[in-house]
Amino acid sequence: MAFTTINKGSNYFNTKLYTGTGAAQSLTGVGFQPDFTWFDCRSTGNDTILFDAVRGATKSLYSDLTNAEQTNTAALVSFDSDGFSLGGASGDTNDNGASYLAWNWLASNTSGSSNTDGSITSTVSANTTAGFSIVRYTGTASNATVGHGLGVAPKFIIFKDTTNAGTNWSIYHKSMTAGYRLTLNDTSARTGPDSTYYQSTDPTSSVFYIGTNSRANASGAVTIAYCFANVKGFSRFGRYWGNGNADGTFVYTGFKPSYVLIKNMDGAGYSWLVHDNKRPGYNSTDIISEVDLNVAEKTGYHMDFLSNGFKHRITSGSSNANSNLYMYAAFAEHPLVGTNGVPATAR
Repeated sequence: MAFTTINKGSNYFNTKLYTGTGAAQSLTGVGFQPDFTWFDCRSTGNDTILFDAVRGATKSLYSDLTNAEQTNTAALVSFDSDGFSLGGASGDTNDNGASYLAWNWLASNTSGSSNTDGSITSTVSANTTAGFSIVRYTGTASNATVGHGLGVAPKFIIFKDTTNAGTNWSIYHKSMTAGYRLTLNDTSARTGPDSTYYQSTDPTSSVFYIGTNSRANASGAVTIAYCFANVKGFSRFGRYWGNGNADGTFVYTGFKPSYVLIKNMDGAGYSWLVHDNKRPGYNSTDIISEVDLNVAEKTGYHMDFLSNGFKHRITSGSSNANSNLYMYAAFAEHPLVGTNGVPATAR
């Protein structure tokens, strides 16, 4: 089989596990200079915090909160050539003796450039090879379009108003009917249709659509959007039906995953779950983070990472309830797999 565009997923996405020191430290081993880093405390309940290079180091957002952007000089203070540096003691990233993880994505290793493809001018840091861009723009509260810089239509977009406190995160995912959305910082099911979010219109190869709703288009608010497109052998954004069986649903991705984000779209009360290939590092991958909550990681959420997808080994409503519809976002460890869409060899 021929190589895909990306033959080593860890050049563009990687998970870093580390232990906090309570003092300034630099973490290496990511494999590249990240542009988007999302932290979770594994050992105790702390907020789930993220940073990106377009807004700049020290500028934090929290996926479990509705806070506006904050300046945090004790957490991430720089994106480095092989990782990142932490400024000091921070419960979210660097308490002495606490266990942490950081999920890292590569964009363009810049603070972005002007994009005029939409009716609103945006600042974009894009990696078209990896299908990932960071987009910053100022809302108008009127229907508008925003350039994303990917050259193909994104399938998954995470939006946050960084200016106004109390504003929920908003999620666009292609697997939902046009006009529907999810909320990253809570456990609600998908809601809609509501054209005020994305004008009930899917993104194009150059722009995404925003409506009048304040989550993605508050007047004068600086909004950040993390945009992801399908890339053969590296990333896939889709949906699956749960079967409520410990011999669970198999989901074909076309690669061996290194990261899988899951959300029950039908049922309320279910968290956003993340599995990755560093915890525990072999099958079954049973350790998860809940990125909408300030809680420690949990065990018992069994999933197999296979050479061409993932397979559930649990009946939990969070990931595999019978006849419930789920969305997922997955990134690759290895792309070289078969194309028959059936379970392959587990690691």
